[in-house]
Amino acid sequence: MKILLLGHKGMLGSSLLLSLSRAHKVTGFDKNEVDVTSSDACRELINNNDPDIVVNAAAYTDVDGCEKEKDECYAVNAGAVKNIAESCREKNIRIIHFSTDYVFDGKSCEPYHEDSSCNPINVYGASKLAGERYLQQLSSNYLLIRTEWLYGKNGRNFVRTILEKAETMDRLEVVDDQIGSPTYAKDIAVAVGLMIDRNLTGIYHVTNRGSCSWFQFTEKILQGAGITGVKVLPIKSDKLNRPARRPHYSVLSMKKFVRATGKAMQPWQLALQDYLHDMKY
Repeated sequence: MKILLLGHKGMLGSSLLLSLSRAHKVTGFDKNEVDVTSSDACRELINNNDPDIVVNAAAYTDVDGCEKEKDECYAVNAGAVKNIAESCREKNIRIIHFSTDYVFDGKSCEPYHEDSSCNPINVYGASKLAGERYLQQLSSNYLLIRTEWLYGKNGRNFVRTILEKAETMDRLEVVDDQIGSPTYAKDIAVAVGLMIDRNLTGIYHVTNRGSCSWFQFTEKILQGAGITGVKVLPIKSDKLNRPARRPHYSVLSMKKFVRATGKAMQPWQLALQDYLHDMKY
């Protein structure tokens, strides 16, 4: 298939480009090549490339930055989705778009399902939910994938940050009251290829299997990297005093994905091992 990939230089986009190119003809564009917040630019790009599928991996993902740059955040996470959906509607081009666990408020005690009630508690989550709604209103041929706690080979991510801090610090304070599922972008990219093959549409949650706190994740990162002599201390979220509130529990149920594909994502612990190995070579 001919796939137009937006945001192909980002953490998720670069993994998608590598994985999807093995079976499809993928053309990538990034923010320095096309302004997805411009409806005219989106329309021209999609008309000129005439894709079978548009994969939108472009996003404003600085959660705290979104609180200060609300207009830019909404322009990318919501307005661009509207532009893409409108540009694809006439030819019924399939759209694959990515959203987040942050559309939920974190008050649940069990994994969120695709039809669970959304109630974002920060600007980033609200902007992503607005993008979801544009997609659902304007397209009848979409695959909306919610994921969370992403890390990958390109760009800044939590794993890289912890490893860098461990080089110069012997004591790390990490929150233990936020629970989610760390997810390797490489695994998401493989899952997307499978979902394309299955011709899936609608909303799906896709993460690595299992859950932990950021504190537990940090301990596993240091252990996997063979780093000793760094003490990790658990703290509560309010001690950080960050601009954006975070949901305390945002694990996403994978039951729908497993039923539809017959496949299960690998546990987050094994995915982390893969990442640490991949980063060495």
